[in-house]
Amino acid sequence: MSPVDEPLDRPQDAGATRSWMIPAIIGSAMLMQTMNATVLSNALPTMAVALDEDPLRLNLAITMFLLASAVFLPISGWVADKFGAKRIFMIAMVLFALSSAACGLAQDLTQLVIARIFQGMAGAMMGPVGRLVLLRTTPKSELIAAMSVMTMPALLGPVIGPVVGGAIVTFADWRWIFFMNLPVAVVGVFLVFRYVPNVTEQEVSPIDWIGILLTGLGLAGLIFGFENLGRGMLPDGMVAALFLGGFAALALYWRHARGNPHAVLDLSVFRVQTFTASVVGGAFMRIAMGATPFMLAMLLQIGFGMSPFQAGLMTFISAAGALVMKTTAPPILRRFGFRTVLTVNAVIVGVSFMAYGLFTPTTPHWIIMAVLAVGGFFRSLQFTSLNGMAYADIEQDRMSRASTTSSMMQQLVQSIGIGLAATLMHVFMVARGETQLSAESISPAFVVIGAITFISLFFFVPLRKDAGDEMNGRIKPS
Repeated sequence: MSPVDEPLDRPQDAGATRSWMIPAIIGSAMLMQTMNATVLSNALPTMAVALDEDPLRLNLAITMFLLASAVFLPISGWVADKFGAKRIFMIAMVLFALSSAACGLAQDLTQLVIARIFQGMAGAMMGPVGRLVLLRTTPKSELIAAMSVMTMPALLGPVIGPVVGGAIVTFADWRWIFFMNLPVAVVGVFLVFRYVPNVTEQEVSPIDWIGILLTGLGLAGLIFGFENLGRGMLPDGMVAALFLGGFAALALYWRHARGNPHAVLDLSVFRVQTFTASVVGGAFMRIAMGATPFMLAMLLQIGFGMSPFQAGLMTFISAAGALVMKTTAPPILRRFGFRTVLTVNAVIVGVSFMAYGLFTPTTPHWIIMAVLAVGGFFRSLQFTSLNGMAYADIEQDRMSRASTTSSMMQQLVQSIGIGLAATLMHVFMVARGETQLSAESISPAFVVIGAITFISLFFFVPLRKDAGDEMNGRIKPS
């Protein structure tokens, strides 16, 4: 029996337990990462006051985390293959907790950003390595259900994150946002050590240092370019140089990787249509996902004058809708298939995101919460579908690098989403002749980013009608 059919050498009666326990533990360990992101987004306006910084400038704390994650993601698969995914997963959780403590002890923006860089490095190992463990211990026919189980604990972060973050900065000190990761890490390490199997490759490719350098420089150039585009913080020539340098480094990597069997990122996976549709087409959806928590915090707190706790209660419903969806994703995908779900859902997600820009200070709260719930539900369905379909036609021996490539792209586009959102808000603020953010300069950014999501349709519509059916157990008509 192949490793795909039966990935673990365990008794048959352990199969039912294994089917939910491993993804649940991995998802629980990733809880602190997802919670940290949503808690921080909701707390940024208050943290900006405490650190005496501009709220838009404080988005560096999010962007630099994502940048560090994207830069160090390429080596995560190799490290997991070399030293064992389980061991690296536990080490990453410990480092994430220690860097979280350093964030909580930061006295200014510079110290916070440095600590967030180390936190991003740990997160770069934790996310994709955890997903790699799941991919190698789960048959393809069970993968959608396993991913739904894995993401349910992780989704608790976005559900309780805004409320917890709002409560902390409203009633306590913002530093507890980071300190609360410590007990979560202790429990997570114990559960992974006790229950998660160690999976390794039989052969480990030589590490591609040139590829790591080129991808790191390329990603850094692009992310810093988007971070400073139209913001006036760097000369226009410097911003242009960042973009040119970033694209040049990635172009050099493309030449370096062609025909190189040991390239850190396997570009040949983009010849697989389902993978390209998921990663490249899904990138336009993930730009909105990365921008959503940051933009909602700015709109509700700075634009509408809500307290962080009030804003957290409002955005709570969006993540709650996403959590509810997780139980319905497998049957929806079995009934309609990936192509139909992704195509129809892309329109719903784009329209709902643009609708956020119609909110005003006088909009009834129940309407805001209803729109956020609908957006959260369908946005979560979209990303569950994208994550599942990405590996539909990927061979088992390429899972490691495919997972790394997918994770790197996700981190890149989310960081671009945040940088693009901050840039758009700054541009609209300047265009209105304002010196401070207002609801009128924030709302149009939702419309622009929402419109960007429709580009994904050019990748979803051409998919085969039966694309990815093996992943969701869909029965083909005879």
